[in-house]
Amino acid sequence: MDRRPFIGISTYLVDVSWSDWRGRRVALVPERYTAFVRDAGGVAVLLPPDAPERAPEVLARLDALVVSGGPDLDPAYYGQPPHPLTEADSPERDQWEIALLRAALASGMPLLGICRGMQLLNVVCGGTLLQHLPDVVHPDVHAGSPGAYGAHLVRPVPGTLLGDLFPETELTVPTFHHQAVDRLGDGLRVGALAPDGTVEGIEGPGFTLGVQWHPEQGEDLRVMQALVRAATAVPTMPLDPAELLDGPIGSAGSVTPARVGG
Repeated sequence: MDRRPFIGISTYLVDVSWSDWRGRRVALVPERYTAFVRDAGGVAVLLPPDAPERAPEVLARLDALVVSGGPDLDPAYYGQPPHPLTEADSPERDQWEIALLRAALASGMPLLGICRGMQLLNVVCGGTLLQHLPDVVHPDVHAGSPGAYGAHLVRPVPGTLLGDLFPETELTVPTFHHQAVDRLGDGLRVGALAPDGTVEGIEGPGFTLGVQWHPEQGEDLRVMQALVRAATAVPTMPLDPAELLDGPIGSAGSVTPARVGG
């Protein structure tokens, strides 16, 4: 390739509680994400939460997007009251990443959603989530343990992008999540499943990919290498930012959740 593609990675804001930085807010993402991009041949560009209307302008300077893992999405975005164990406390991040995904989808930019990022992609496309997977899957092998990732098998679906990337019948992946895809979003298909039936991969037009596991925590670079290849090969369409500011989730629309309940 003539140049390494610029891969944007969403980050999040944290109130610092250590040392002389106590009381300040910082933008963070685990270093494994940037190493994942670098090792696959890309240049990592960190994207802290910003005004949602700036998402098209930001992505116009990039070649691909990664929406990283993290806390739960506010279930009001998919029309549900919160489960008692749902921890949705990142409104700035929710709005910013929804705007990034909409802009990427509208322009045809290659994108990868990891864990929360896959769940958010599904919701942006009109789907819903299971808010607490242990309510329906027993035993739960997806959550890992406090402070540590777990591992379980994933079975790629033949004939899909993930099926092409992973020709093996099944593979073991790093995992840490308690939510999962329920109703699939419009225009998406399932690309991988866990043995218990949990959706582990979703795909859309072009290079639109979500994986429920955490590939950045392992040694397998195939998912990121595929994103880097797509970033060097697929031109994106120019965006009219005004087109992204009106309409419901599932289209290039508003990032305001329709509140339910009290």
